[in-house]
Amino acid sequence: MIIRIGQQALGNIKKVQLVLYVLSVMLFALCSSVQAQQPGRVARIGYLAGGDADTTGPQIEAFRQGMRALGYVEGKNVQFEFRYVEEKQDRVPVLLGELLDQKVDVLVIPHTEGIFAAKQATKTIPIVMVSTVDPVTTGMVASLAHPGGNITGVSRLNRDLGGKRLELLKEAVPKTSRVAVLWDGNDEGSRVGFKEYETAAHALKLQLQSLEVRDPNPDFDAVLQAAIRGHANGLIVVRDPFLRRYTKRIADLAIKKRLPCMWEGSDSVKAGGLISYSTSDTESFTRAATYVDKILKGRKPADLPVEQPTKFELVINLKTAKQIGLTIPPNVLARADRVIR
Repeated sequence: MIIRIGQQALGNIKKVQLVLYVLSVMLFALCSSVQAQQPGRVARIGYLAGGDADTTGPQIEAFRQGMRALGYVEGKNVQFEFRYVEEKQDRVPVLLGELLDQKVDVLVIPHTEGIFAAKQATKTIPIVMVSTVDPVTTGMVASLAHPGGNITGVSRLNRDLGGKRLELLKEAVPKTSRVAVLWDGNDEGSRVGFKEYETAAHALKLQLQSLEVRDPNPDFDAVLQAAIRGHANGLIVVRDPFLRRYTKRIADLAIKKRLPCMWEGSDSVKAGGLISYSTSDTESFTRAATYVDKILKGRKPADLPVEQPTKFELVINLKTAKQIGLTIPPNVLARADRVIR
């Protein structure tokens, strides 16, 4: 017996087959997602901060807000394990070991020493970095597009902005000819920062004076007085967890000594600093949360390109300018993203 199927019936069968195929693809994708996210399981995130709870608080809050925006609720589907180096680099291996013992699913690390230590400690646990140094030239990742290994995240280009900061300081204070650079001799990222300023200063025909601090309880009044004796007419503070703790004290002393100061973060200008040029902390640490989310959903760090910032902020404190007797040129003021009056 021969059964003949009409064109319309044949078309209906093909439509049914197509629908079944689409449904099967969707079901497979859903199952893969479910398997990656493992509903009901609480993801454990290890966070190794370079400073203490106070100095790193705004960054951590930006990261947590980023996680909340992606649907993560502490105690329900995510648990954070925070450890604070508190500017004591010898604590890095110990605290990192504690996080690894906690069997964390992802490590989030926003400082140079911690990133390198984690890279040596584990080849399997995903690491989301928020790096202030170039992650390629320093060997953190193979390339921005294809990080390879178990590290990816955000490169803040903080060290690459040294030349621009010197330019802006010179524009804001036209008489600038010699700039003192305050940096932490115990921090590798800070050391790299000073070298970057050295290179940029040479290109801009500016003299540079090194103000290296190593003492855990530095006398910043004496340090800045050394800048005055060295005839510095500008100051740059290299941002690191240790010096960040003393932002207010350094800013107040710079005002007292009428020393125009360029900073590497807008929070320092809010605390009384004169001017800053940097990426946004909030943006960088919120983006770090998106990497954690992708990894928890099954993506591999090696396949997630490292992001670089596209937005930079120039912030000027006119109250500080007035206190040190400085008038910011109109062309510089017009380019400011934020002005504190």
